[in-house]
Amino acid sequence: MTTDLTSADVRPVDGAAPASALATPSRAPAEVLRGARRIVVKVGSSLVTNEGRGLDEGAIGQWSRQLAALVRDGREVIMVSSGAIAEGMKRLGWTTRPKEVHELQAAAAVGQMGLAQMYETKLREQGVGSAQVLLTHADLADRERYLNARSTLLTLLALGVVPVINENDTVVNDEIKFGDNDTLGALVANLVEADLLVILTDQRGLYTADPRKDPAAAFVHVARAGDPLLEAMAGGAGSRVGTGGMITKILAAKRAAGSGASTVIAWGREPDVLLRLIGGEPIGTCLVADAPKQQARKRWMTSHLQLRGSVTVDAGAVDKLVKEGKSLLPIGMTAVEGDFHRGDVIAVRAPDGREIARGLANYAAAEARLICRRSSAEFDKLLGYAAEPEMIHRDNLVVTLR
Repeated sequence: MTTDLTSADVRPVDGAAPASALATPSRAPAEVLRGARRIVVKVGSSLVTNEGRGLDEGAIGQWSRQLAALVRDGREVIMVSSGAIAEGMKRLGWTTRPKEVHELQAAAAVGQMGLAQMYETKLREQGVGSAQVLLTHADLADRERYLNARSTLLTLLALGVVPVINENDTVVNDEIKFGDNDTLGALVANLVEADLLVILTDQRGLYTADPRKDPAAAFVHVARAGDPLLEAMAGGAGSRVGTGGMITKILAAKRAAGSGASTVIAWGREPDVLLRLIGGEPIGTCLVADAPKQQARKRWMTSHLQLRGSVTVDAGAVDKLVKEGKSLLPIGMTAVEGDFHRGDVIAVRAPDGREIARGLANYAAAEARLICRRSSAEFDKLLGYAAEPEMIHRDNLVVTLR
């Protein structure tokens, strides 16, 4: 029988002293889990490669079966998978993780071949398509590349394809030394505005202390993502294969919560872990985002990004944006200011100069000037190509008029 966590059941920890200090989330975990439509799943190296002994075909097959079942249930899922370097080490006959960057890059190049092939095979067996996507943190820091990656991933999800993402370890330096795919999973959750990030690990979840050293350590069932006390509870890296530890998972949950995604940290070998989680079962540690997605997205757009320019719109466009919640079309623009690029945050101004909204520009300033007062049917002739019909899509626009 499945046990659900309702609002009355929310318990930060089992009787541990820090329990009273941990903030209780405002939403029940079962509600968060059942309502998740777009899900990012991250799985660590120790699970994928069975502690470095090679790709675990059975485990990857089980995760793929669950991913496929979620897709058939109408949900959108992305897999962020570690394991390329560990698999490359195995194929190269290395028993100790090298320290030289060029050797790590070589191992990643060798291992990535097998990793992608394994996921493609197992997902295809379930009747679901897959796609390999290699990202670096730089891809998600640059706004134009960020938008391109977002567009690609959302298109794949709309097609019912499962993107399998890994960091592009063959071309990065500091990410290999200090990075981790927990952070990448959170960045991807932010990128696609996921509802839920599931971090599958070789541990049951978060304890108030390291249970290997402290027999009094209590398990954390539920907490609010971003609670500072969680970071104090998390220990260091526990696997000889991976580079992350519980602290990276806590920080990843905090980052994911910035765009409204809650996080679950759970044991990856728990039977049907993904299906049971989405059914509302309390498995692992659930770190609930404090704000709904829409509110978090609004704070992110209005408070944390620097404006690079602006467009002025006519009265009709003001009504469309403010009263009807529509996208900004270039035909409603009357002027363009600044020197911004595609993906930069710009202001939208009323005819009197007041800021009424801000959002992510689909076109650079020079292109925006060319398509001012023009319909999308003219874009190809004016620009030499036709991309999005909107200057700012409503999903990337926040009305700021008070």
